[in-house]
Amino acid sequence: MAAVLTGCGSGPSNSRPSTSGAPAAAQQMHTLTELMSTAPFYIAHRGSGDNWTEHTAGAYSHAIQSGAKAIEVSVSATSDGVLVCHHDSNTERMTGRNLQIGEVTYEDLGVLRNDSRAWIGPQTPREPIPRLKDVLDAHAATSVIFIEDKQGGNTKALLDLMDSYPDSKEHFVWKQTAGGKHYAEAKARGYKTWGYFVDNLGNRFADFADRFDYLGIYHGATDNEIKALVAFGKPVICWEIHTRWMRDRVTALGVTGLMSSNYPYVSGKAAMSQRDSFSSGVRAAGDLPWILVPTYQPTLQPEFSSVSLNNEASSTYTLGSMGPVIRDTYSLAFDMRWPMAVPDRSGTAGIAFGQADDQPYRPTAKATVGGYHLTLDAAGTMRLFSRGVGALEGELLGETRSDAPKVGAWMRFRVDVTPRTITFTRLDGAVASGVANNSTYRGGYFGLNKNYQGKQPVEFRQVEVS
Repeated sequence: MAAVLTGCGSGPSNSRPSTSGAPAAAQQMHTLTELMSTAPFYIAHRGSGDNWTEHTAGAYSHAIQSGAKAIEVSVSATSDGVLVCHHDSNTERMTGRNLQIGEVTYEDLGVLRNDSRAWIGPQTPREPIPRLKDVLDAHAATSVIFIEDKQGGNTKALLDLMDSYPDSKEHFVWKQTAGGKHYAEAKARGYKTWGYFVDNLGNRFADFADRFDYLGIYHGATDNEIKALVAFGKPVICWEIHTRWMRDRVTALGVTGLMSSNYPYVSGKAAMSQRDSFSSGVRAAGDLPWILVPTYQPTLQPEFSSVSLNNEASSTYTLGSMGPVIRDTYSLAFDMRWPMAVPDRSGTAGIAFGQADDQPYRPTAKATVGGYHLTLDAAGTMRLFSRGVGALEGELLGETRSDAPKVGAWMRFRVDVTPRTITFTRLDGAVASGVANNSTYRGGYFGLNKNYQGKQPVEFRQVEVS
């Protein structure tokens, strides 16, 4: 079948509208030489799948329009020879339909829509599976594109398509697992190659590193594993980078390339907003659950302008979009309610703040980053805790009584931080307030916490920094 595969294929060229975004002529020109001269350099993983529906024309365009010089594209071929962009060989995870791409025609795929609403939010658009040629037509002249043949049988067709674009060696990189085949064919055509190490290779770096121009490793690798790969002296690209602390960790170990799922956030250092955007129904860049899969993503509720932490486990939702707060004196304010039932007295909820980075901070698990957390229980008691790295229990800094929470009733809170003190206040009903003299943690990241096991959700809204 490889002999008849083409970028256009035999499928209908007008079976769906193009959503590839701005024309290439309107985009700034970026080349591989330029990309590799930057440290660190960024590649939008799956088109930055934390922000837009992965591997869609819209995701690629939005990432590039947000400043990404490079994108990553996964490719498979349909039964009638059309190269399409999709990470999985099967469409079920993204579309809900169980189809093997290699066993169906391009026209069959035309009725499907990629759906990231469970991960990014209920207002996330559902988007078609794009043709590779449409994506390359839109971006090959102006961006760097890391291309991977997921099926492994489309080498000639893919390389032929790549060769058809001007200055292709400055805009395409051949991507594959380090132990895979076909790297030599790409190198013979003059393309730079990136080989990434996955678990089934057993970190056999010495067996495969010489094959490739660039090397790749997963962010979950140990410090020693990353250092060992860096020691080969070739640019190392780490995937998939979701947060700024992931970025800072791997670059400190010598990684120079970051394949990021959260490009607009990870590529920056400043806060992107001073208030939440829950009303949009689309998750803000930098806001992430403590486990990076849709099962643990809190539910955005645009009808209430709120977010519901409704996973049965204790959970945290880092609001990276609003961090870091860099002022010496500032206030955090938020509304909170239990919409269905107030948990028993051992079940609390509230806010964590003062963290030096955006690692998840869960009051019910050992701290990976030091900071504070403010809790409210069923009796209305507010407690402020301080907690260092590695600690499970926090040190109580102060507490005060307020009205007992009522099911469905919103409560308003404010935390005022100065260089030496922290004041915590409940503003609805009879105002209650407490003060702690402590200056241990003054980092600028914070998040929302559900500190109990159980199905009773807790909701937050109107989170703002002033």
